Amino acid sequence: MSPRYKNLESLKTDHALKRTAIRRRLAEFRTIKPQQYFYELAYCCMTPQSSAVNATKAQHALTVHNFQNEDIDPEPLLYQKDYYIRFHKTKAKLLLEMKSNYSVIYSIIINGMGAFEKREWLVKNVKGLGLKEATHFLRNIGMNDGMAILDRHILKNLKKYNVILSLPKTLTKKKYLGIERRFQKFANEIGIPIDELDLVFWSNEAGEILK
Repeated sequence: MSPRYKNLESLKTDHALKRTAIRRRLAEFRTIKPQQYFYELAYCCMTPQSSAVNATKAQHALTVHNFQNEDIDPEPLLYQKDYYIRFHKTKAKLLLEMKSNYSVIYSIIINGMGAFEKREWLVKNVKGLGLKEATHFLRNIGMNDGMAILDRHILKNLKKYNVILSLPKTLTKKKYLGIERRFQKFANEIGIPIDELDLVFWSNEAGEILK
């Protein structure tokens, strides 16, 4: 194990305390039905620059209004005082484009392609999805296969435990994949699955185990 890692005892204690709830949450992701994939993808399209809580509320509104099957404008559903989605006009357009291409997207999601290849395809073919959002989506439907969701909460914690020495100012693809490899190595060395670490870090920042 790398001698540079810090605070491992507190991390392992924290993980032990939350392990049951975290594993229950991960099991829930694996039971998501294919009929729900559309709205999970919509959720991940809405999360950039918006809170997970607000994106969840907007996702619920889209579901209630049957956005997948009805000819409705999603913009008013994203522009709500109690769960405002930032850049709602742009994101509404992205949701409409995702909806129009969803049959192709769905065929990729359910085929036998590996998780890494699916992520690459999603990033290249679904506007609004970067590596972080595509990984988040695959995790939320139980198809993540150990890839990392490198949002600011995760990066902050990786620095705390000295997995990375500084926070990146920008995340190019090369930097993202490099930090992901370090995170995976860290998880392997301390014996805690990366998806469980992800939710430990998230809960430390958000105060609860969100998706």
